[in-house]
Amino acid sequence: MKRAFSIALLAVLAASFYCGGHARASDVPPSASLTFNKHIAPIIFQNCASCHHDGEIAPFPLMNFSDVKRRAQQIVRVTAKRVMPPWKAELGFNAFEGERHLSDEQIAMIKNWVDQGMVEGNPSDLPRAPVFKDGWQLGTPDLVVKMAEPYTVPAEGRDVFRCFVVPIGNNEDKFVSAVEYRPSNRKVVHHAILFLDNTGQARKKDAAEPGPGYRSFGGIGIAPSGGLGGWAPGYTPYTLPDGISRVVRKNSDLVLQLHFHPTGKPEVEQSSLGIYFSKKPPERPLTGIVVGSHSIDILPGNNSYVVRSSTVLPVDVEMLGTTPHAHLVCKSIKSEATLPGGEKKPLIWIKDWDFNWQDQYQFAKPLKLPKGTKIDVEFTYDNSAENVRNPSSPPKRVHYGEQTTDEMALFFGQVVCANREDAIKLMASNPGMAQIAGAIAGGETSQAGAAGGMAGITIPPALMKEALRRFDKNGDGKLDDAEKAEALKAWQEMQNGKSK
Repeated sequence: MKRAFSIALLAVLAASFYCGGHARASDVPPSASLTFNKHIAPIIFQNCASCHHDGEIAPFPLMNFSDVKRRAQQIVRVTAKRVMPPWKAELGFNAFEGERHLSDEQIAMIKNWVDQGMVEGNPSDLPRAPVFKDGWQLGTPDLVVKMAEPYTVPAEGRDVFRCFVVPIGNNEDKFVSAVEYRPSNRKVVHHAILFLDNTGQARKKDAAEPGPGYRSFGGIGIAPSGGLGGWAPGYTPYTLPDGISRVVRKNSDLVLQLHFHPTGKPEVEQSSLGIYFSKKPPERPLTGIVVGSHSIDILPGNNSYVVRSSTVLPVDVEMLGTTPHAHLVCKSIKSEATLPGGEKKPLIWIKDWDFNWQDQYQFAKPLKLPKGTKIDVEFTYDNSAENVRNPSSPPKRVHYGEQTTDEMALFFGQVVCANREDAIKLMASNPGMAQIAGAIAGGETSQAGAAGGMAGITIPPALMKEALRRFDKNGDGKLDDAEKAEALKAWQEMQNGKSK
């Protein structure tokens, strides 16, 4: 159960005991005579086994009495500290699907079982162990695509950003309800963003550069046609609600943008992606927002550096969930929404941010946020020597940046709009960052990253009206260099927490 630099691919778990005739924690006094088969196995199978089985991310299995007995003292220690099961969002601040936590009674029961001598118990009391299919947490995918060849990450040097083009092979539009990204070497993958391209431009860039994939920093060098989400250590795969799906246009390629962090020795990576299709097109457009800042400058020794950022929604939305993101010296992230009337809605609060256990937090119920809602995010950082997660000893000055030892302050919100026009307005209100937000959420509105006429990016026709409305000051029906500069300025202001 030790913390691992890897994704927390856990199923939706309940905090109560495994059902089927076994006693609930609340019915069993912690000091009662306890056995593994009757009292402890249900807790372990329900809350630990999805990661702790052969072929999964955890460093050892917990699938039977011998496995658990061997690690018993460690289990007592990490459950008492609530390090395991891994769940970073503050309980009670908001409600999420798949919340992972043990009750106080369950934690006490594990400790008392160990103190009593770890009795195995009657075999007839043992519940059936969970069965995991092919290593995929969401079940067998409808389609699995994989990098055509492995890529070797150099042992030393700066972090590597590279795009790999993987044909999906769809000769018609497809609708995706879920994806599950699986790196082959979790030690070296910092994060992944799953773009889509149905123009062939990414293939051309790949062909023009020797070796697997092509170099890429920031974006992917083209206007994407959509996205399938993203991944970072700790992410849990999930299925979108009924009526919501991501659009994959026919003849699309997956453009897998990977950020690698050298480990000190050459590492090989060959990622794969499991895709789960929906049978019907989406009823409403799925898209995304980003609230964040590039204004980060943390001096060595500062243990309470704060970054705040906010944005105001230009349209009504339903927020399905959120994905906060920062790096190694961040210690807490808190976000709230303030409705036009002044009522506050909690979004997420992570008091003990840990880069190794990030996640995609899906709300238990979609949250309706009307036009004019203000979303505030606060990030707190600890760049002192007392921070055990600080990558530098002694601490060094930290700025915003893409390197793992740099920092970030990003809050991704996955939202659904009433119609395509509202989705375009929403995405165009986040120029520059919108391309990433759209890829995280999925759907054609990811092309809104081109809104504002950034140099080298073509504005999709669907967004031209909105882009011209905002930046075509002379009314000539196009964006000249000065208007593009204004768009870039607006993008930079948004990056620094001054989103309009």
